[in-house]
This record gives sequence, C-alpha cells and structure tokens, in this order.
Amino acid sequence: METQRCAFRKTLGWARNQDQDQDQDQDQVSLHCSDVLYVTDINRYTRDREGALYHPHTLLHGADLYDITLCDSSHCRLRASLDPSLNHLVERRLLLIGRRLHGATFSPSTNHRYRLLSVELRGGATDSLASPEEWAGLPWFGPEPTGPVLPLRANRSVFLPLWNSVDYSGTAWTQAPPTEEEEEEEDEAGGSPTLSLSTLRHHFLSGRQGNVMRQQLIVRITDKSHLMYYGKPDRNCVCPYKAILQVCDSSDSVCVVLWNSVCVRWYCRLKVGDIISLRHFRVKQQFGAGPQSIEVSVNSCNPAAKISVLKKSSVSHRKPPPQETYHFYNSLQVGGGPPDTLCDVIGLLTFSGRPERIKNGKGEELVEYRWLRLEDGASNQPIMVKLFSTSQPDVHQRLRPLLVIVCSRMKIIRSPGSAPYLTNSTYSQVYCTGCGQHSQMSYRRLRPVRHFLCWLRKQDEAQVLRRALIGGFFTYPPPPTSLETYMTDRRGESGFLRGAELHTQLDQLCYRERGSFCIKATITMVTYRLVGEDTPHCWWREKSTHCRKLLKRKQLHTDTPKKKRPFFTQQHNQHSTAILFQTSMEFLLSADEDESVGVDDEDEADSSCSSAPLRPSVAPVAVETLPLRYDHSRGEEQAAAMALGGASSALEGFDSTHQGYYTLRLRVLSDGVMLDVTFLPSSSSSSLHANTWTSILAHGAFSTHTPPPSAGDLVAMAAQLANQSLVCVLEACHLGGACMELVLSRAYH
Repeated sequence: METQRCAFRKTLGWARNQDQDQDQDQDQVSLHCSDVLYVTDINRYTRDREGALYHPHTLLHGADLYDITLCDSSHCRLRASLDPSLNHLVERRLLLIGRRLHGATFSPSTNHRYRLLSVELRGGATDSLASPEEWAGLPWFGPEPTGPVLPLRANRSVFLPLWNSVDYSGTAWTQAPPTEEEEEEEDEAGGSPTLSLSTLRHHFLSGRQGNVMRQQLIVRITDKSHLMYYGKPDRNCVCPYKAILQVCDSSDSVCVVLWNSVCVRWYCRLKVGDIISLRHFRVKQQFGAGPQSIEVSVNSCNPAAKISVLKKSSVSHRKPPPQETYHFYNSLQVGGGPPDTLCDVIGLLTFSGRPERIKNGKGEELVEYRWLRLEDGASNQPIMVKLFSTSQPDVHQRLRPLLVIVCSRMKIIRSPGSAPYLTNSTYSQVYCTGCGQHSQMSYRRLRPVRHFLCWLRKQDEAQVLRRALIGGFFTYPPPPTSLETYMTDRRGESGFLRGAELHTQLDQLCYRERGSFCIKATITMVTYRLVGEDTPHCWWREKSTHCRKLLKRKQLHTDTPKKKRPFFTQQHNQHSTAILFQTSMEFLLSADEDESVGVDDEDEADSSCSSAPLRPSVAPVAVETLPLRYDHSRGEEQAAAMALGGASSALEGFDSTHQGYYTLRLRVLSDGVMLDVTFLPSSSSSSLHANTWTSILAHGAFSTHTPPPSAGDLVAMAAQLANQSLVCVLEACHLGGACMELVLSRAYH
C-alpha cells in the first residue's frame, strides 16, 4: 500500500512499460508531478564522448552533468539526471540537499533512466526531511540499484565532489587497511629480489631491457601530489585520474605515476614516508624532462601493477630507503625568502578563512582555496598561506584555530611592494592536530619543529583565543593605497566596468566564486548599522538639507545588549595552556576584551545629516561576511558552517569581530546604476594617515596613530564625499541562492 501512494508511481508508472527505444522520442514526453519532492543527494560528473552524441543539447551547458536522488514524503525514492539547462541551480546552490521541489517535470529515458526537465523552487531547505538512515530504507521506484552507484549519463566509474575536481568523493576511494590477500602479497614482496632505481634507469636508457618490468622495486615515498582529474567531454576514459609520487631508494630517485583505477584503490592509502613495493609496471622517458629522466607508470592493466605497503620490519635486512627530507622555514625566513622557493612551515593556526573558489586561469574550472594565518614566534609577522585543495578533504574540513598545522612543499609568492605569502606546489600536503598525522611523520624529530613546540608551550592560551578568528571576508595581500600603484598593478587587465556590465559579471558567478571588479562611481549614501539590528543606526544622504542629532557615542555602542563572549564563559588560569598543551601532545605520541571605542559620558552628541526623517532601506550584511571570534567549545560547529555547502544559519549564534559595519551606496558614473556595497575599515593598518574619508577609503583602514572616529562622527563627515569621483575596487563573492556579497576594499580619488 505504501508503494501505491508513491509520487513517482503516480507520475511515471505508465511509462515504465513503454517500449521506447530512442531518447529523441522520449525527450518529447514530459510528465508532471503534482506532489512535493525532496532532494536527498546530488552527484556531479563530466560528460563523455557518447553523451555528447546522444544528448547534443548538453554541449551548451558546460562539461558537468548532475544526478539527483529524490524522495516523496515517505514512500519511495528515485534517481534521475538533471537536465543540463538546470545546472545553474546546483552551481549557484539554489538546488541543494533538503530542498523542496514543486511542479517537477520529468522525461523518461531508456532503461528507466529519468531526466528532471523543470522544477519550481519555493522557500529554502527544509528541516523536516527524514534522516539519511530513514530515507535510505525507502524502496526505489523502478529496478533497485545493485553494486556501486554510477553516473546515469556518462561512462564514469566515480563521481566528482560538488565544488572542486581535486578532492575525491564517495566510498569507492579505498581507505581501508590491507586485506588478507594484500598482506600475503606484502609478505611475498618483502622476501623477493629487488631491482635498484639506478639499475632500472641504466637498463632502460641503455636499451638492455624493454619498458615492461616485472622485477620488484622497494622505495620510500618522499612526495605525493594532489589528484589530477583529466576527464574531458571528448574522452571516454572511465576513471580519468592520475597522481604523481616521488620515490627513492639508496641509489636514486624517480617519479611514479598512478593511473586511473589505481588512484581510486591506492591514493588514499599511500602517504609520504611509506615504504612500498612495486611490481609489474612500465618505464618510459619522463615527459618534458631531461634525456636521463625516467618515470614509472603504474596502471591496472598492460600490465596490472602490484603495490604493497611494507612494514619496516620486513625490509630491516636490507639497506632501507633514506628518509624524506624537509626544509622548514620560520616566519622570519619566509619574509626574506626569494620568490618561488619551496619550503615547509609549522605554526599555530590563529585564522582560518572561509573556503572560496576562483577560476584556475586555464579555463572555466573553479579551484577551491582558503587563507590561513600561522604564528610561530620567530617574528612579529605571521605566515600567510593561500591554501588550495591538496586532495585531503578530511584534513581541510578540520582546519580551525588553535590547531598546529604543518604545510609541506609550499612555494613563496612575492610581488614588488606586497607582503609575501605561501601557496601550493604540486606536492603540497597539510597535516594538522587531531588527525593523528603528526605522530606518524618523521619531521616531528627535527630541530625547527621541537623549537616551535617549546615556544607553543609558553603561550598564554587566553591571549591566543582573543586573536583567534574564523571565516568572513578577507583579502590578501592588501591592495595598494595609491591609485597610481593600483593602476600599474592592473596593467593588461580589463578596464572599468559599466554598472550593467558589473551586474552581468555578478550574475555569472557560481557558489562561493570570488571576483574582483573596478568601477568609477560617486558615493550617494553612507549608513552604519550595528550587528544584529534591522535598521541603520545613523546615515548620510547626498544633497541633504536636514540635520538631526543622534545618540551619544556611549549609547551608540551600548544600545543593543552585548553578546556573551565565549572567552568569558571559559575558566582560565592566568597562564592556562590546556588546549595548547593537548595540541602539542600529538608530536610526542606514535573573555575577549570589549573592542568598542572607549568614550566618556561627557562626550558631546554625534550628528548626521539626512535628507528625510525616514531611515533608508538597506539590506543587512550576510552572516558569512563578518569574521567570527573562534569559540573553542564549538569549533567543529563553526568550521562545518563555514565549509562549502555549510549551513550559514548556524553562524548566527556566534560572536562577530565587528560591532557594526558601513554600507555605501554607489552611483556608477558611466550609466547611473546604483550599488550597495559593504565597507569594513580595519583597525590594524600600520600606515600613518589622517582619519578622513579620503584616507580611510584609500587605505581600507583607520590609522592606528590616532584614535579612530566614532561611527557617528565618521557618518557626519560623509558630506566630504559629495560629488567626488572615485575609482572603486569591489570584491564579490556568491554566497549561495540569491545572496551576493559585494565589499568595497579600496576607493581612490
């Protein structure tokens, strides 16, 4: 009886027995579902060559295809492919797990493969959806899937993550310990005769042996690349992955390339420092390298390679491969290091930025990154890291303040006039407290690491918590403070956008995609709003003729109840280091201050000008825009909410670093389009400048050499901006759904 009430049976049941052999005929059939449906899963993959032939309409909507799993209220579920014309609903995070679907229209395909043609979205995601354990037990409409779940419209063996193509996704990626059969192979490998790398190179280059080798190599992994996905719409490879390992023995070092399904089976199980046995592989000259360079190609066929991870005891009778090497730089050395230098760093994470995405520069693919701030005590300057995906999704999801982070094989980026920072190389890896990694790595015995741990144990935990931040808008390196320098840095880029062109660019951004734009505009309105308030607290409008008194400065900062800071809820001794001590232990094993501007009661009242007694209508800032103070007791919750696909509503209960924020209304000079942008002046600028609007906008910050003006005073001075032509640098980020973040980072006369 339950299946008789299934929404899919009512909608699609008549078509199950139809003998339709051509998708061209089926695409003319559309079946409307009047029931409310729920999205329980979304999977992404790329088109293949046959998919483009049989479904040519998909070519107009990019390389990605999506399969979704739907269920009705409680009776049955269905897997369907998403029509490519609806891809933008996923890419802008309008269609997400838990979302209600109304008026769904389907088109049946061969072998009971259905396609969702159109849908109506109302409201947001729902909390009433059954738990995964509940809906996983619902019967399927149509044949029940057997074996692993595979893409419906392409011959691919695994799915891609929703938001990048570097990480892995799904249970197909083996992370389990070796099976009994693999352990037997390991024991067999430990006693087999081996071929040294130097001998292998000599035999191949001299032509004494073919390129298929069945002898055994016993080597240590010294470097491991991120996964490289090369699936293209014009290729039919079932599992288009490769990964590169740098390995060595006592005689030489070579590059090992894992191909296709070997990556799925072994990538997650191999780590830097492992001693492995390789048998049945091909040798060829390394592409793009010198004539003496070779690489070992490991595949699942022709020949089928055999890999084993060996215990140290099994190779103790041989000369073991040498340990991997590290070159640790502290913050002082990073600051003075030449550009493109490769180094390793260790530090205490005190800022973990939100994950964002940018175009990779080679096409339309979006790559994921986040900013990290590490402290190591070697200098007053932290180590800034622009960390891209390293095919370690479990580690990246854990990144949050007060963890000890090791980033290996990072590259120094340095531009004239800009602060240096680190970013990924091909072989970058990240290790953090809590994943059990530090105790397994050889670097824990090195002097720079021991020196850092000594510094860490001396830190006052309460003070570290005060400067620990997570998420929010962040840009680095800071833009220049002069228009001349900015224009020089922009040389070769597109010019100033018209307002309509800017809107077009913003409409093309995908979820968490970041973009930087430049316009010429004037400021017509300035508002200041306290965090959590529904209406602006004070404002100025262009062409005002009326002036009204506002609350006193003291009232300005206290007119809403202060949120309880997490630091006041934690009891610390003066030099308590419980968290930091626990953080450092892994290496040994296998109350915040009120930041409001202090003002005496006797201060005179602020004033602001307004063209009308009605408060202006300005949308509040998105909760993801303001950095949050790290709450150690709820750190996992904060990190999960900040992650790609996280629930932004979960951030509302945490304490922001900003008491309020400014919204500036811009009129684009070229076409008069009006834009509301957020302005968050920093209080950490080290430059000496006046606290006027002109200087504050050019520096993006207040001067630290004089007390910053109160919000009321600054808004009252906004008349300085009337009729001023400005070059405005805007940072945009699509936050999902209809939410677009637009922040003014700099404005130059």
